[in-house]
Amino acid sequence: MAHELQCNSSPAVDSCTSTLSPHPFAHWMLREIHEQPLTLESTLLRVSDGEGFRSQVCEPIREWIRAAGKSVVIAASGSSRHAGLAGELLLEENDVPQVDVEYASEYAYQPEARPRDASMLVISQSGETADTLAALRKARHFGRQVLAITNAPDSSMAREATVSFPTVAGIEYAVPATKSFTAQLLNLYLLALLTAESRQVIPAAKLKSALRNLASLPALVERQLAGWREAAESLAQKYSSAASFLYLGRGLHYPIAREGALKLKESTYIHAEGYPAGELKHGPNALVSDQTPLVILAAMDRNNPHSVQRYRKTLQLMNDMRKQGAHILAVANSGDDEVAELTPDILYVAETAEPLLAIAEVIPLQMFAYFIALSRKIDVDHPRNLSKAVLAE
Repeated sequence: MAHELQCNSSPAVDSCTSTLSPHPFAHWMLREIHEQPLTLESTLLRVSDGEGFRSQVCEPIREWIRAAGKSVVIAASGSSRHAGLAGELLLEENDVPQVDVEYASEYAYQPEARPRDASMLVISQSGETADTLAALRKARHFGRQVLAITNAPDSSMAREATVSFPTVAGIEYAVPATKSFTAQLLNLYLLALLTAESRQVIPAAKLKSALRNLASLPALVERQLAGWREAAESLAQKYSSAASFLYLGRGLHYPIAREGALKLKESTYIHAEGYPAGELKHGPNALVSDQTPLVILAAMDRNNPHSVQRYRKTLQLMNDMRKQGAHILAVANSGDDEVAELTPDILYVAETAEPLLAIAEVIPLQMFAYFIALSRKIDVDHPRNLSKAVLAE
């Protein structure tokens, strides 16, 4: 039985999902995109007061961290797996040197060959995803400690995991994941910070600064929503006739590139793939044409030297692709003149810490997918052949 992480639902989140209409928005997907400042705030507040962690909520998670040792397996599918790819990088930066991200549908049927002390992290919006639930049950059968990040605290995964670590995103009605995805990213960053604190690899002042930055994230996102919406709608009109897209990113931005591509694919029925930016010239560049534009994530954290280095390499790639004649849509820091010299098509994101950039920058990509879907007259809340939760393999 999982430890219950008690938290009353936020009245604000409840009010967002208390009706069966997306009013005043045309679709649930757009409404849920706009709810993200609120859902991020609610998810954060159940874990942190902005200065430190809430002991009652976090102690079971700390117990799982202690049991996890140096090895964690993350099992998830779809958008949740993209969140897991970000979680891999965040945990590895905070004293978990071996993190493997598995497709849940593959892990469930592989021979068990993990280190005996490896712990499991499962991620699922519904907490009922069939293959992820099978992965959880396999891990429990082999005696592994399992942490479940779900958006449903009463779900099967939440009940059967060793520890439940739910998000507070409220009901998500649209099939394409939006607010549940950013809430998962937030929980994973909080998990990384808890790991760093528990293993004493982060100074107290740096931890407090990180939590204060997180506390400012909902307002930072709120301030940018209108601008993102206007820019995404305009760019969608320009790019809606493309046959395919390649989304590119480095570091934490690579999982966001994959998620941006998935949002486009499932919402618009346009083929799209996400790649590490450095892999473009190793084959995928053969696809780049007038009908296959690039979406390149070029935002950075100027206070992070690794982020700056990745940014410089991304600029170099953008310059090469411009000379090649590629059409480029960039996600870049507000006021970035260097990116503006390479493409006129930019979704600007206010600069912040690298983990928070990953959360913020996916939102204009969600909007871009939404507005292309509208231009193609697609029921964006209910894409063909898809369901909100995959309950059978």
